[in-house]
Amino acid sequence: MKNRLYFLLVFYFPIYSLAQPNNAKEELRPDYRILFYNVENLFDTKDDSLTNDADFLPQGKKYWTWKKYRDKCSKIAKIIISAGGWELPEIVGLCEIENQNTLKGILYSTALKRSDYHIIHRESPDHRGIDVALLYQPNRFFPIDTSFLELKYTSIKKSTTREILYVKGATHTDDTLHLFVNHWPSRWGGQLESEYKRIAAATLLKSKVDSIFQTNSKSKIVIMGDFNDYPNNKSISKTLKASIPSEKLDCNQLYNLASILEKESAIGSHKYQGVWGMLDQFIVSGSLIQTDGILQTDINGMHLFAPDYLIEKDRSYKGRCPFRTYIGYKYNGGFSDHLPIYLDLWRKIDDE
Repeated sequence: MKNRLYFLLVFYFPIYSLAQPNNAKEELRPDYRILFYNVENLFDTKDDSLTNDADFLPQGKKYWTWKKYRDKCSKIAKIIISAGGWELPEIVGLCEIENQNTLKGILYSTALKRSDYHIIHRESPDHRGIDVALLYQPNRFFPIDTSFLELKYTSIKKSTTREILYVKGATHTDDTLHLFVNHWPSRWGGQLESEYKRIAAATLLKSKVDSIFQTNSKSKIVIMGDFNDYPNNKSISKTLKASIPSEKLDCNQLYNLASILEKESAIGSHKYQGVWGMLDQFIVSGSLIQTDGILQTDINGMHLFAPDYLIEKDRSYKGRCPFRTYIGYKYNGGFSDHLPIYLDLWRKIDDE
């Protein structure tokens, strides 16, 4: 039976009304929610000699204390609970977490301590020590295969960036989902100068996706992550070939639901130099939109989760911006510099 939020949590975390897909049909009902969140540098307070985590230590430049760490874990738990509505998301993808200890900090030392989420994670070769991870409800998702795709560049012998997490699993409806959690290389040094790194990530991901389609052209694929590129950038639109959904969809093609949300939303998942953009995206296979299976979504199935407590006044530019943890080296006490996104899957009810 699906995990329910405990009534006690309502007193701590108000539940916010979330819009459902605009063209939801009568024969469908929301049944599955996948959340993705870039949590902005969730580090513990212990020194890891193998990574560059010196800034996030009690004596580091950011004076990252145990109290601040625990507060951030509680804030992330609040997001997971609130974004789920009355029921916790079945699957949660995360990025910018330092290690498994920080994941346990979210799950075992907060209001989520009775949630029963299971963890899929491993240490990545990222030089800063930040990784991707997947949380899942074991009575709603059953992993079959897990792998970590190591990103390599032709011009660099040793990779120093996070891997792409791939998880194949069955749902409680007997659908098979292929999930990818991404955190592509940043734009540090300039968008054009660093573009080859994200194109390499797109090439790696596309290769794995193609191999899945070769086995089953109707595979249900969900790609989530912070891509550090926008839907119309070359890495996503050309290399990955994630296109804008249209009236005619092919089962074995990828469609970027963020490109729809980007046009309809007044904000994005991230704000850079005063401009909102959709760095965080859900990309799905056509078979998940037009399918004879049980779980499916539609072109409006992706949403931003943006309650007022996640947004503050933009002190450098006009308007508002995500309520982040740090502004430079100044502790701001917020949540993240990214807003969470979520994808709703719907259960098709057979006519009787």
